[in-house]
Amino acid sequence: MKRNEGNLDRGLRFVIGVTSIGMAATGVIGMWGYLGVVPLLTAAIGFCPLYAVLGINTCPVRR
Repeated sequence: MKRNEGNLDRGLRFVIGVTSIGMAATGVIGMWGYLGVVPLLTAAIGFCPLYAVLGINTCPVRR
């Protein structure tokens, strides 16, 4: 798997994932908040399968 997420993208995914899991754990939002695991995992590995299908790459190009 080739990395297709830039650092900003990965950081935002991490924050969104942790926030939604935390809100679900405290009962602020419903059980669907545990879907925050998906952006958390994609941030951890730096690869998003949906980006690959759509041909999106936010990773900076090395010259």
